[in-house]
Amino acid sequence: MERKTQVHAEDGKHDLRITREFDLPLELLFKAYAEPELIEQWMGTKVLKLEAKKFGGWQFETTDPKGNKHGFSGVIHEFTPNQKITRTFEMANTPFGVQLEITEFERLTDDTSKVNMHVVYESIEQRDQVLKLPFATGINWAHNRLQDFMNKLK
Repeated sequence: MERKTQVHAEDGKHDLRITREFDLPLELLFKAYAEPELIEQWMGTKVLKLEAKKFGGWQFETTDPKGNKHGFSGVIHEFTPNQKITRTFEMANTPFGVQLEITEFERLTDDTSKVNMHVVYESIEQRDQVLKLPFATGINWAHNRLQDFMNKLK
């Protein structure tokens, strides 16, 4: 199966870029990243907190198949509707440090849009550790769920 979400990582750098085109209007794509009830549906996670504004906080929690809970949280530094979300991202109880995520939303046509993510890690080693995980497969799977779920709302 083709991986529609592209992950670009240059050797020796501490960042990566993620791109994905969606068959969704820009406003609908942005809502999928900004509204707690939509995030819970396509990400399969519980939204404990989401203050969708500059200096707002966010906190999500997932439960793995064994019943273990995993927390994710951060601070939103920029929130411009239908354009950009800049936030920190931290996974609780892992060796990974805080990362910076800059997510930009782009209108391609009235019915299609694109997400461009720039993720900056504390170190090259940290980024490379993340890339050894099934990271690219996981984000592609999540984006596929986003597309499928949001199609039902069109």
